[in-house]
Amino acid sequence: MPEIKRLRGRSEWIDLALVERERTPEPIIEVGIQLHLPGLSLSNTKQYLGRLGVERSCPAIHNWVQKADLQPAGDGAPNQIAVDETVIPINEERYWLYAAVNPETNEFLHVRLFQTRTTQLTVLFLRELREKQQVEQATFLVDGAPYLKAAPERLGLRFQISRHGNRNAVERVFREVKRRTASFGNTFSNVEPPTAESWLQAFAVWWNQC
Repeated sequence: MPEIKRLRGRSEWIDLALVERERTPEPIIEVGIQLHLPGLSLSNTKQYLGRLGVERSCPAIHNWVQKADLQPAGDGAPNQIAVDETVIPINEERYWLYAAVNPETNEFLHVRLFQTRTTQLTVLFLRELREKQQVEQATFLVDGAPYLKAAPERLGLRFQISRHGNRNAVERVFREVKRRTASFGNTFSNVEPPTAESWLQAFAVWWNQC
C-alpha cells in the first residue's frame, strides 16, 4: 500500500514488539498510532484506515497505543528542568498531570498523572525522573506552589522559583496537551486513570519526535 508507506516516515520511537500476538500488520499499527496521537480521534483514525482498505475497531486502535507502552525519555544531562502540573479532566473528575520539560528542547522528560497534588507525590515524581535522567546538576524551575518547592529541597536538588522565561516551556507543552485532549470528547471518557496516563505518556513521546 503506497499510502501507508508514505505515511510511516520515521517511527523508531514506536516499539512494535506488541505485534507478536496481533493480526494487524506492523505498517497498519504504525500508521494508526501516528494518526491518532497528533490529532485524529479514534473514530476518524478508524475511518482513515478504512479508506486504505483496513477495517479495525476504535478499541483495537486504542489498544495499539496502550500496548506500545510509550514512555518519554530525553537524552543527556539538561542544565535546567521546568516542572509543573495542570488539571486534566477524566470522567468529569479532576486529575493532575505532572510534567518535567527540558526548556532548551521543549521535550518531555517525564510525565505522570495523580489524583491530587502533594509534596509526597511531587517527591515521587522527581525520584522517578532521577531514575530516568541525569538531573543532579540541573536546576529545577518551579513556580511558587509549596509542594513544588518542598520536593526538590527534600531530595537535595537545586531549584529556582521562576514564573517566566525558561519555565514557560512547560506551559507551552501543557497548552498543546490541553488542545489535543479537548479536540474531541472520547479521549478520556469511560477510561480508567492508568489508561489516560498511558495515553498522555504516548503523546509525550510523539511530541518529542516533532
